[in-house]
Amino acid sequence: MALLWLRFALACYFIGLIYALFALTRTSDLFSRIALHAASMGMVFHFVSLVELFLSGQVVWASVHNGESLLAFFSMTFFMIIYAIYKTTSPGVVVFPIVFFLTLVAAIDEQPVLLTSFVQHKGWLIAHIILIFTGYAALVLSFGASLLYLLQERRLKAKKPSSLISFLPALEVIDQIGYRSLLLGFPFMTLGLITGSIVAMSTYGHIDFADPKILLSILMWAVYMIMVFTRWNSGWRGRRAAVLATFAFVAAIVAWAANYFSAIHRFAAS
Repeated sequence: MALLWLRFALACYFIGLIYALFALTRTSDLFSRIALHAASMGMVFHFVSLVELFLSGQVVWASVHNGESLLAFFSMTFFMIIYAIYKTTSPGVVVFPIVFFLTLVAAIDEQPVLLTSFVQHKGWLIAHIILIFTGYAALVLSFGASLLYLLQERRLKAKKPSSLISFLPALEVIDQIGYRSLLLGFPFMTLGLITGSIVAMSTYGHIDFADPKILLSILMWAVYMIMVFTRWNSGWRGRRAAVLATFAFVAAIVAWAANYFSAIHRFAAS
């Protein structure tokens, strides 16, 4: 049943995907509202799917299937928070396709499993996964805002009337969305790495910094920290901040892919 609910959510998110493609060429307040309601309904189905997995005794975070489902749900949750504050669905142009893709992968029945059976303190592992995924979700929103900023800036500099992404809010608003996403996600990412270190120390007695997953995760966190520092202390805004956020998102994707190559933190065929 959990998989069935997830596929219902996927169908709702598909409407959001169509909206994202549609919004690149023309605007429609009606379609925007439909996509928003569909995304909300998709979150309900998605939440039911996650709850059923938890109640069934399956470890939600132990597979690509469940991990990407959880990340998609958190990403959509962040989008809804942004919408509640700014009343704009424009970040959905980036967020909806990412959420749809993650949910699509999660909706495929056979998935690799994260090798976690050896972990002694599962509570710390749960905290690690939830915190890290929340940080990832914040990066998704920050990345989305960064792309929108670059697109809107280019459109304004062209000084040509066009329906292309004409629904976007002011550059200042887009910049605030990216900045607040960073501020909200950085503490979660930091705590996620700390709890992950606790899991590694309790299991192995040391942290293997040569492991690709650990090394790339630290790199991703360093880029994340630089983004927050440059915006908070150095006043970086606009294009420079948007480019750095895009780089951080790419680093996050590489860090996630390292799960397939890490010796101690990897996915294996189920």
